Amino acid sequence: MAGLFINGAVDDASVKAFDELENSVKSLINAAIEARKHAYCPYSKFAVGAAIQTDDGHIYTGSNIENGAYSASLCAERVAVAKAVSEGKRQIAAVAVVGLQENSFTTPCGLCRQFLMEFAKTDFPIYVAKPINPPLRVLCTSISQLLPKSFKLDF
Repeated sequence: MAGLFINGAVDDASVKAFDELENSVKSLINAAIEARKHAYCPYSKFAVGAAIQTDDGHIYTGSNIENGAYSASLCAERVAVAKAVSEGKRQIAAVAVVGLQENSFTTPCGLCRQFLMEFAKTDFPIYVAKPINPPLRVLCTSISQLLPKSFKLDF
């Protein structure tokens, strides 16, 4: 998937039809669509859902949770990771993120990219879709493509 973003646009080679994806990926995306329904976003009105699959196959979901003190808000991806980590899971195998922007895909923000990378033993896929069930198109990328040359402590 080299050249995923070209001048801010999505490379069409990285966008797949939902129907062409494996059933496990479809299930992950559908879990993110459902999680989005629980978003608490009274300020931005921008609901996001996320689902992460850990290396043992379990799926953990999250939705964004806003707060009047904006810096205290949580993105959907970090909520899903926190749920997994609090259950003893430490390795992400795949991620799905669902948000609604008319002309683009809602990829994880920079903070979430770094947060996800913390639990990456190897590169893992990230699937980004719109909250239509089923989505028509899915951006298929990975954590290393979204966060090249990432920061990682190595003691």
